[in-house]
Amino acid sequence: MQSIASVFVCLSLAFATLQSGSHANEPPLSLDAAVDLFFAAQPQESARLFDAIVLAQPQLEPSLWQRGLALYYADRFADGQRQFELHRTVNPNDIENPAWHFACVTRAKSLQAAQQAMLPVGRDLRVPLTEVLAFYKNSLDEQAVLAAADRGTQAAQRNQRCYAHLYLGLYYEATGAIARAREHMLLAATKYSMPHFMGQVAQMHVKLRGWNEPLKKDALE
Repeated sequence: MQSIASVFVCLSLAFATLQSGSHANEPPLSLDAAVDLFFAAQPQESARLFDAIVLAQPQLEPSLWQRGLALYYADRFADGQRQFELHRTVNPNDIENPAWHFACVTRAKSLQAAQQAMLPVGRDLRVPLTEVLAFYKNSLDEQAVLAAADRGTQAAQRNQRCYAHLYLGLYYEATGAIARAREHMLLAATKYSMPHFMGQVAQMHVKLRGWNEPLKKDALE
């Protein structure tokens, strides 16, 4: 969800000094603190802190896509669904938003319900996210996603593969294909690891799920 990195920065600054209603032994009501808890593989605690932030400044809730990720990993799928639906009202062109919404609806209800409730999205040119969305809609296969990720320079391909494997892994986890989910998410977190926010999400995912053992060499080829 790099397309709204500027929103992340602005919110971080807005929450940096927000302490209203907290006690000395409680974490500060800051976006940075909530994200730190998330990447420490503590999604329940992260989600609770995001809840407190929303309670303190409810007008900011639609911008908090990071809260949606915490809610997914905290197994609060209905709340996550609502968060991603709210986020679409301020960021309608982000293809990653429908993917996380899909995962929440699938886990809360069913694959069929998720495909019927796919959020519409505008134009997002990041490769291979258009193909990822088509895969989620069951109109492209996995190989088409990976082929799209292999376009461009070697540096671009690494980043694109990170995204491809992250979202293939998310799809397979949501639909219950855990072995395939583990394979793809490990590739996003290791062989195609990236230092950006979503690259770190893949790394947190495998840590939280206990999937961070190295893949066998032949699985990495």
